[in-house]
Amino acid sequence: MVVLQGMDTSGKDGVIRRVFEGVNPQGVRVASFKVPTGPELAHDYLWRVHAQVPGRGEIVIFNRSHYEDVLVVRVHNLVPPEVWKRRYDQINHFEQLLVEEGTTILKFFLHIDVEEQRERLLARLDEPAKRWKFNTGDLEERKLWDEYQKLMKPC
Repeated sequence: MVVLQGMDTSGKDGVIRRVFEGVNPQGVRVASFKVPTGPELAHDYLWRVHAQVPGRGEIVIFNRSHYEDVLVVRVHNLVPPEVWKRRYDQINHFEQLLVEEGTTILKFFLHIDVEEQRERLLARLDEPAKRWKFNTGDLEERKLWDEYQKLMKPC
């Protein structure tokens, strides 16, 4: 299980394309975690993640991950502190279960600074081949840059 985490425009899609281009596509799958759907919200927050965990002999690349269920919910005040605080231990236990059952987990955080993100967002508008990636929601999230950075630092 390869976990790619990073701010919008940090290059998660590019890493997936470049690093895995020589891998047999029959054994690789990408799981992208967007805003939870209604059915996903009807279950515990790890339900949708567990459903994407690789089977034996399979590689699954997580484009974003279960860490969003701590970070985003804190930035947007979606759940009270007693809920998101529990999630740290729950995520550690979840990953420990996967490792004990034979899953290898490789985690990568792709860091960019705020100026690089601005340039990449503008490139999405300037380059016709990248326009499909532009999302006005990215601009709203960008306004919360400082809060995301504060919460991503180790305690």
